[in-house]
Amino acid sequence: MKDSRLPREGDFVTIKSYKHDGSLHRTWRDTMVLKTSENAIIGLNDHTLVTEDDGRRWVTREPAIVYFHRKYWFNIVAMIRDNGVSYYCNLASPFVLDKEALKYVDYDLDVKVFPNGEKRLLDTDEYELHKAHWRYPADVDYIVREHVKILVDWINNQQGPFSDAYIDLWYRRYLEIKRRNSRQ
Repeated sequence: MKDSRLPREGDFVTIKSYKHDGSLHRTWRDTMVLKTSENAIIGLNDHTLVTEDDGRRWVTREPAIVYFHRKYWFNIVAMIRDNGVSYYCNLASPFVLDKEALKYVDYDLDVKVFPNGEKRLLDTDEYELHKAHWRYPADVDYIVREHVKILVDWINNQQGPFSDAYIDLWYRRYLEIKRRNSRQ
């Protein structure tokens, strides 16, 4: 049975990231939904308004495919740039969806993948600081560290969002939906 609460293709959702203590970290307005399934949501940000926890606002510069999953402790942002696709991967709780937004807890660690394939693990100091400050439970620490390994395996094997075919498929789908919506 299909969950009637899931957004449909072409709908727009708000994305909210929180910190471990429940405080709001960042909000993205109007992410276009490209696909929903029982466990995953694929969307696209294109000149999307982003609001930081301190109230600062900015707009995304390039189209970016976003991937969220209910079982994996990471989400993936594939930024489509003139020099190739760059990835920004957040180690984060699986998403939840309510009437207000798609929501997740950001666990500080990030993996950046450059168009040439170079990978960098970012914000390890911030992770250790927040882990101590908010007393991340041992099971959360273990899960986050294990999901870094799963994520790197996906990157190395060009699995899911890390495949050129995936990027081409979902970016073309976005352009089709955008064209269709502009004719309505």
